Amino acid sequence: MARWCYRHRLVVLLLWLVAFLGLGAGAAAAGSNYANVFSLPDTDSTRAVELMEEAFPERSGDTDTVVWRVSDGADGADGADGAGGSGASVRDAAVRERIEPALEKIAGMDGVGEVASPYSEAGAAQISRDGTIAYAQVTFTGQANEVPKELVEEVVDTAQAAERDGLQVELGGQAIARTQEAPAGTSELVGVVAAAIVLFLAFGSLFAMLLPIVTAVVGVGLGASATILISHVTDVPEVAPLLGSLIGLGVGIDYALFIVTRHRQNIRRGARPEDAAVSALNTSGRAVLFAGGTVCIALAGMLVTNLRFLDGVVIATSLTVVLSVLAAITLLPALLGVLGPRVLGRRQRRALADSGPVTGDPNGAAARWSSYVQKRPRSVAALAVVVMAVLAIPVLGIRLGASDQGNHADDTTTRQAYDLLAEGFGPGFNGPLQVVASGGDKAAVDGLVREVGRMEGVAQVVPLPAPEGSEITVIQVVPTTSPQAEETDDLIDRLRGQIIPAAEEGTSMSAHVGGVTAVFKDFAAQVGDRLPLFIGTIIALGFVLLLIAFRSVVVPLTAAVMNLLAAAASFGVLVAVFQWGWGTEILGLGKEGPIAAFLPVIMLSLLFGLSMDYQVFLVSRMHEEWVHTKDNARAVRVGLAETSRVINSAALIMMCVFSAFVLSGELEAAMAGIGLAAAVALDAFILRTALVPAAMHLLGKSNWWLPGWLDRRLPHLAVEPKEDTEPPSSAGTPEPAGPRGGAAGAGASSVVHGFVRTPEGEPVADATLTLVSDKGRQLDRVTSLADGSYILSAPSGGSCVLSARAEGFDPLARHVMVAGEPLVHDVVLMPAGSLSGRA
Repeated sequence: MARWCYRHRLVVLLLWLVAFLGLGAGAAAAGSNYANVFSLPDTDSTRAVELMEEAFPERSGDTDTVVWRVSDGADGADGADGAGGSGASVRDAAVRERIEPALEKIAGMDGVGEVASPYSEAGAAQISRDGTIAYAQVTFTGQANEVPKELVEEVVDTAQAAERDGLQVELGGQAIARTQEAPAGTSELVGVVAAAIVLFLAFGSLFAMLLPIVTAVVGVGLGASATILISHVTDVPEVAPLLGSLIGLGVGIDYALFIVTRHRQNIRRGARPEDAAVSALNTSGRAVLFAGGTVCIALAGMLVTNLRFLDGVVIATSLTVVLSVLAAITLLPALLGVLGPRVLGRRQRRALADSGPVTGDPNGAAARWSSYVQKRPRSVAALAVVVMAVLAIPVLGIRLGASDQGNHADDTTTRQAYDLLAEGFGPGFNGPLQVVASGGDKAAVDGLVREVGRMEGVAQVVPLPAPEGSEITVIQVVPTTSPQAEETDDLIDRLRGQIIPAAEEGTSMSAHVGGVTAVFKDFAAQVGDRLPLFIGTIIALGFVLLLIAFRSVVVPLTAAVMNLLAAAASFGVLVAVFQWGWGTEILGLGKEGPIAAFLPVIMLSLLFGLSMDYQVFLVSRMHEEWVHTKDNARAVRVGLAETSRVINSAALIMMCVFSAFVLSGELEAAMAGIGLAAAVALDAFILRTALVPAAMHLLGKSNWWLPGWLDRRLPHLAVEPKEDTEPPSSAGTPEPAGPRGGAAGAGASSVVHGFVRTPEGEPVADATLTLVSDKGRQLDRVTSLADGSYILSAPSGGSCVLSARAEGFDPLARHVMVAGEPLVHDVVLMPAGSLSGRA
């Protein structure tokens, strides 16, 4: 398939362009139909919500708040109507003359259903006791995501136009929060630009840098369009496209990076561009296909939580990953065909022409680090474990809950409105509870109201009037503590476990605790209960996949342990930053609070998928070397040396993409971005390039142990192909070697031998001759004897590259075809500086 895509590159590019434009046009014409379906069956809060809807079916639309505060500097504030007769008051005529016209103008806007003013007869409770803070409730005709952003911006501008010295006006609510969101695509654009910089530094070539970017953008664009269309046939939440682009950009760039890196290595080792691309796709491309499958399986693990609103997230993210993989294994070889040798930088092409193919084991910083790990595996492993353990300590105190506008950055109007309401009406005002009672007589309900009012931690109890003839009573309970405080959770537990059961005893009344705070508490509890099953499922699936792929029991066990370490440490970082508040205000991330309850499920799915990617990239190269040499130390050393650089580059790209989602304007997206960026950094720089290879050196040949009975029963699924299984391309068939050349065609184990001479026939001693397979693996390396003779071992047949170097002579590289019979090939080296010697 890779060869077909390479040779028919214009057809492939046209098909992808048609798909991209066609699906995009279809999505634009259809529009999105996202549905934030959130259900928690068989919970106390869900029953309360159902009774509320039954009692108040006419209540719909998003309700937001306009809050204002006056200070002594307010013009015309004489304190005549103020509390206690001193200081400024929101009841002052000068204040009312500015606020009331603004509220009337807002009430007259198309799309606004009602404005409840504190200056109305029923609005006395909307003014604080000291008279300095008041609020008005603005009810829109639709839900927050349905209200046009232009209308919300007009409401904000109209309200804040009433401000003056000594009069502060702020707004809060879900619809208002939309005005603070960053423009769509900002975080994605910043992530792509940062990734482009990393790619350019890694490749040193503008064209090579563009390949992963183009591939990932196409995959994510198609995924976004497909998600929009799918939203018309199933429930897809609004957060799904954001998470789809988050994971799609990361894996799309990484997968293309992995393939392009292998392609460039093959060219530098002497392979023709077409053969290099085919070899890269048939090795790294297989690993990408396998890695993409593991990501999708990890994402599908969310389904076992039985949280139905996550189904749409699974669909959107998995679809984007699938399209990114398809782009990497079909679109990318076509783009490689368009570029040809220009996938290398000018300096690299010049070095290839001057010095010939690169041979031998990898060198440089990655190779030196790999050798260091081999020499000191115990110290490297111990240090890595200590670092991960220290970072994981905060996870012991994790609290799952819900973020609200009190967690927004302190310079946002929603955060300031939240703080003003808490100051004027108490911290619990921003998250009241609803105790919904059905059945029972008035005496039973009154008794419940009295008992709730006597509870410690309750600031206010207000029975809400129900429609005439209804048997449902709604009691609004305002806690003395904020919605995110642990004391509020304790209050809910005492209501459900003590007060309500005592009030129900001997009556026909049943009561349930609802409200946003109670709903998210129940959600966090459900997530916590199902998390062990979820983690066990994705670990078991990953174990089975790696067991089949690498024919080893130890490799998947190691991967499972490393994934758990990465998860614990990354959540430790998340707790320290967002729950403990270490740097949230400095970074502009808002106030500390509990970790969003849905985040562990989504983050663990993405984290386990991405961790499996790096494990596959690393171990597949080690396994490839192990199959050829059966030398564990060499396999681990070479595998780490050849993949650590690409894994680290991929991790840097992932970190850029994920960290950029801090700019999305959504706290949950910022949590996911920073959590995943930390997880990728720890996974790549500590686990995969230090702890995993150190552990594999310590385990030795046990890494590749598999019981015989299990080996016979497992299906065969190779991540990498057998050596030299592909036929050479007709366009690049190697020439027969030498005047006494052997037979063409692939063959079994053999040798290549002959003499190294000058054009005059003089023997060249001490020339270095290297035989490299078409896949870039060094088969043998020898030095010519005094009479110029040499003999190279060729363990497998097929197309190979024979290179020769000697002091005072130009290097030479030739394609040869090794068959079952010994191949005789004489090498003629030209004096240094002779261009004809490079034919």
